[in-house]
Amino acid sequence: MKKKGYYGHWGGAFVPEVLFETFKELNVFFEEVKKDSSFWHEYLQLMSSYSCRPTPLTYAENLSKHFAGGHIYIKREDLNHTGAHKANNVMGQGLLVKRMGKKRVIAETGAGQHGVATATMAAKFGFDCTIYMGEEDVQRQRPNVFWMEKMGATVVPVTDGSKTLKDAINEAFRDWVTNMDSTHYVLGTVCGPHPFPEMVAWFQSIIGIEAREQILQAFGKLPDRVYACVGGGSNAMGIFQGFLQDEQVGLVGVEAGGKGLSTGEHAARLAGSDASPGVAQGYKTMFLQDSDGQMLDTHSVAAGLDYIGVSPILSDLWEKGRVRFAAATDSEVMEALDLTMKKEGIIPALESAHGFVQAFKEASDLGRDEALIINMSGRGDKDIFTIANAYGDPSWKEFIIERAEQYKKG
Repeated sequence: MKKKGYYGHWGGAFVPEVLFETFKELNVFFEEVKKDSSFWHEYLQLMSSYSCRPTPLTYAENLSKHFAGGHIYIKREDLNHTGAHKANNVMGQGLLVKRMGKKRVIAETGAGQHGVATATMAAKFGFDCTIYMGEEDVQRQRPNVFWMEKMGATVVPVTDGSKTLKDAINEAFRDWVTNMDSTHYVLGTVCGPHPFPEMVAWFQSIIGIEAREQILQAFGKLPDRVYACVGGGSNAMGIFQGFLQDEQVGLVGVEAGGKGLSTGEHAARLAGSDASPGVAQGYKTMFLQDSDGQMLDTHSVAAGLDYIGVSPILSDLWEKGRVRFAAATDSEVMEALDLTMKKEGIIPALESAHGFVQAFKEASDLGRDEALIINMSGRGDKDIFTIANAYGDPSWKEFIIERAEQYKKG
């Protein structure tokens, strides 16, 4: 018999005793809304009227011709409100918070998209909002920090540890322990203690539900493969769920290869050899850790992919061989981003571009009667500083220097 909250032997809910009743309450409400068809209907209505769903499935005609293989389709989560798939989960949890009667939400964020989505949801529903973000990510994703603050959220830079996503998660849990009666933690990915992996996957399944229907309508049959970047894994689980039961459809998760798997400066858990099973941050999965269980530093050009763990659901699917994993290096990501912009006029987020890398490597292997889908989890405008720096664009540097001088002068 399957144990609740486990996927194979991964998952669970390893929480401090002080949070036991809070998780018990969350589980009760989540089980209720899952059984309530009116809740899912309310969710779909909200996402339709407020968040532009369904997002389109775009045929990438120029890229398809370029690789002279299968047909390339792109699921456009960048066109979701706030520019990424994150709104799917956040708006769903917002409706749940309303049912629970709580007035404050907290969240962690790496790339900033989850933070922006949470601040947006809090503004719409009238919740107080605090966002925890690693100090390094605050610097990398300053435009997103600006919008979070303008929507009324308090953004707290986390200076502990590596000053990235894992440290932001730790700080959010500390806050929740102190304020659990009034506060809900809007965890942003399919990680953490049960019921968060299941809950986030449930809300994100809207991506796969749409994509499956759209590819059948556009192409007349299922795709040969589906690609998605993987940090914690929410956008990947979102689209994969539309095809999990179709064994003929290959599912490919692409992690951050950083500066190369041999350098140690990466965030590849399931595509590399540096990860091992462990329990941290309330659940069991594959973590990048040393022999003493201490978490390793990670690196990625994409702020949203440098997490030390991965969804327990994906660990189970990887172990069963249902999802294949690969890693894309920073340099490969920039090349794929450049090609996509110039061929299609589409600007993927740096996170999303990881999925494009592997799809491009394998596109020519497909026949002309086959197709693949890339889940474009977000748009790249949030990454303009990182991308411009990677290009070494002289006019951009000149603009930044001139604008800084203007600010100094007041």
